[in-house]
Amino acid sequence: MTSLFRAFKFVLIITVGLSSASAVADTVPTSQTQIMLSFAPLVKQTAPAVVNVYTSKVVKQRSLSPFGNDPFFKKFFGNDGFLGGKRRRRKQNSLGSGVIVEADGYIITNNHVIKGGNDYRVVLSDKREFKAKLLLQDPKTDLAILKIDTKGEKLKTVPLGDSDQVEVGDLVLAIGNPFGVGQTVTSGIVSALARNRVGVSSYQFFIQTDAAINPGNSGGALVDMKGRLVGVNTAIYTRSGGSNGIGFAIPVNMVKSVIRSSRAGGKVVRPWVGARLQEVSQDIATSVGLERPRGAIISRLHPESSLAKGGLRRGDIIVSLDGKELDSAKEFTYRFATKLVGDDIEIVFRRKRKRFTAIVELIEAPETVPRNETLIRTRSPFSGLVVANVSPAVIMEMGIQGVRKGVIVTGIKRGLATRAGFRKGDVFVEVNDEPIKTVRSLLRIVRQGDGYWDITIRRRGRLRRMRFGG
Repeated sequence: MTSLFRAFKFVLIITVGLSSASAVADTVPTSQTQIMLSFAPLVKQTAPAVVNVYTSKVVKQRSLSPFGNDPFFKKFFGNDGFLGGKRRRRKQNSLGSGVIVEADGYIITNNHVIKGGNDYRVVLSDKREFKAKLLLQDPKTDLAILKIDTKGEKLKTVPLGDSDQVEVGDLVLAIGNPFGVGQTVTSGIVSALARNRVGVSSYQFFIQTDAAINPGNSGGALVDMKGRLVGVNTAIYTRSGGSNGIGFAIPVNMVKSVIRSSRAGGKVVRPWVGARLQEVSQDIATSVGLERPRGAIISRLHPESSLAKGGLRRGDIIVSLDGKELDSAKEFTYRFATKLVGDDIEIVFRRKRKRFTAIVELIEAPETVPRNETLIRTRSPFSGLVVANVSPAVIMEMGIQGVRKGVIVTGIKRGLATRAGFRKGDVFVEVNDEPIKTVRSLLRIVRQGDGYWDITIRRRGRLRRMRFGG
């Protein structure tokens, strides 16, 4: 899993202040009882519920010929020509960790631990081995759930805590299988909360810890001093591939929502916000009477969203969700995502200098227009594209923001489109100077094409022009 622990360049400056001798003396053990304090009872309680997860997958690898990278031969035969060699299958194995969260064999781990796997094995702390079934994958949170057949045996579990109660400075233990050396326990503190620049999840709201986390720890447990799971270890900042004291864990409250989804049918269905949110600046905070910049300002609001139906408007600043004060727009997104469709939530917001409260019923993203998902087969640069009409449901599935209508690429099959440069998530704006509003209009233009294509797409918020033929 080393490829998942990307190197980050950073500079850490530590300023050490000198304390008085009396203050230092207060922190030194002064009795035999204090000297013998140990995490051992806590480890005995929690470690049996942390497992090793082995993922196997079959990958195709092309054996290279002596001419495979020669530009002259690529010009005539392409990258997929016979000069590229034969494709051979080989088995690839990866290692991670997991946590037993229900006694009948439900195991939570990271999605990147099991991604692309064909076969999954779980090894318990007592070295018993089980074949596992993949019940659920949720790339947006980087979480997944495996199930093993315990044949009626009740396994040890780690009780789920409440990550909202975690505070900076709390002692924590990280349990997992780093580098495949075997189950390992490290200790540390919670270094920070609500970290949102980690880049491994759509919901950026991580617990940061200095407990040593290394490759192989992914999916393992971060537990508090009461033996409760408060996070699932996920990523590290590193230069060398090893721990530098900056690790990140997914808060357990997000884990709970994924477990509930698994029990409800194996598909994660999150409530739809239907709004674009932005951070609150100091000037905006001052204008509405906030003592400091906090909360999330609504910059765009879909008329069908539950927020709009609850009475909120564009420009309103959401400052609290279900009694939890919000520091940022990312915190709102995280807390909203831990709720379930059908839940009622209480939102406190500011409009100008007045404070309002709304009770909002959470809904699933609607399909406001039929998606009409279609595979394009006509011989053209579009051949192999799977396209659909844009709706809130489609956009939420794709994880794209800022698009309300048009035609979006939901997949790419084998065909000319694989070489044309299209990507999943591209939204068609114009083809040959004609606006693209529906799948039907795109198909009509493709069928009538004369071999010249002038295409404008929107990709990650930016317009991109592509020309073929002519």
